[in-house]
Amino acid sequence: MVRLLLVDDDAIVRRLLGGNLAPFGIEVVAEATDGDEVVPAVQAHHPDVVLMDLRMRRVDGIRATEAVRRLPDPPGVVALTSLDTDDVVLRAVRAGAAGFIDKTAATEEIADAIHQVAAGQGAFGPRAARVVAHHVAQDPDARQREDALRRLEVLTDKEREVAAQVATGAANAEIAGRTFLSETTVKTHLTRALTKLGLANRTELAVLVARAGTGPG
Repeated sequence: MVRLLLVDDDAIVRRLLGGNLAPFGIEVVAEATDGDEVVPAVQAHHPDVVLMDLRMRRVDGIRATEAVRRLPDPPGVVALTSLDTDDVVLRAVRAGAAGFIDKTAATEEIADAIHQVAAGQGAFGPRAARVVAHHVAQDPDARQREDALRRLEVLTDKEREVAAQVATGAANAEIAGRTFLSETTVKTHLTRALTKLGLANRTELAVLVARAGTGPG
C-alpha cells in the first residue's frame, strides 16, 4: 500500500481522488489545501508520495515541491495540473518533481504515476519527456555535453540502450517491447545504470541522456 499526501485547494478534487485511488493500493494518509501546509504534513505523516497540485492560492506547488525536496529523505512528488505548458513542465522538473500528470488523466493513469514514483522510477509521460529533452538538447554548452557523454561511458551497451529509451518517456513495459528484453531485465539494466551514474531516478537519467544527445536512433 502506497502512502499518499494529497495536496489540492479544491475539496471536490480531493474527495474524488481520495475515493478513486483506494482500489489501486493507494492510501491517502493526509490532505493539504495549500502549499504552506505540505512540509508539516510530510513531517507528521511520512507519505511515500505527494500528489501536488501546482496552482494554489498562498504557496504554489512549485515552491512547495522545492521545500519538500529539501527535507531529509523526502517523498517523491507527482505534479498534478491542468496547465501542461512547456514552462510548467520545466519548472516542475527543476523543482524536483519525479512525475507529472494532467488532472484530466484517468484515475488508473494517476495511480500508475504514483506507484512508479513510489518505486523510484519517475513518471513523466512522453510529451513531458520530450519537452525536457528538447530544452536540454538546446543547451549550447559543449562542455556539459562532453561531460554527459563521458559519464555515460560507464554503462554497458544494453544499459545505454535502455537509458536512451527512458529519455523518450517510455515506461518499462514499452521499453521491453522496443528492445526485445523482458520487463525484469529492463528494470535490472535501469537500476544498474542509475547506481553507476549516481542518479536518483529515471527523470535525472533522461536529462543526462538528452544532454549527451544519445537518444534512440
